[in-house]
Amino acid sequence: EVQLVESGGGLVQPGGSLRLSCAASGFTIGRYDMSWVRQAPGKGRELVAAIASGGSTNYLDSVKGRFTISRDNAMNTVYLQMNSLKPEDTAVYYCNANLWRTEKDYWGQGTQVTVSL
Repeated sequence: EVQLVESGGGLVQPGGSLRLSCAASGFTIGRYDMSWVRQAPGKGRELVAAIASGGSTNYLDSVKGRFTISRDNAMNTVYLQMNSLKPEDTAVYYCNANLWRTEKDYWGQGTQVTVSL
């Protein structure tokens, strides 16, 4: 069974840090483009960060310099290091795995990140 399981979310004060993890099972992430997508209450989903199978990365402008996406293919896991968190980063964060030019597109169940005093 294919699964993506996110962890590491929680409540943090503004300026704090969290590290999200996305553990894959049932497939190997090596050839997949991996990304983190978030959805805030009452808003649509937005791409936060992505890392291609070859390792290139891109980020939402508002998180550049604060968030870092990385992957450990040996551990079949993707990470999102989030520093200098702001209240506007509050959202459910989802992990996505996509194999280019195929129908293989998988989502995790999401992990809540709340940035508040």
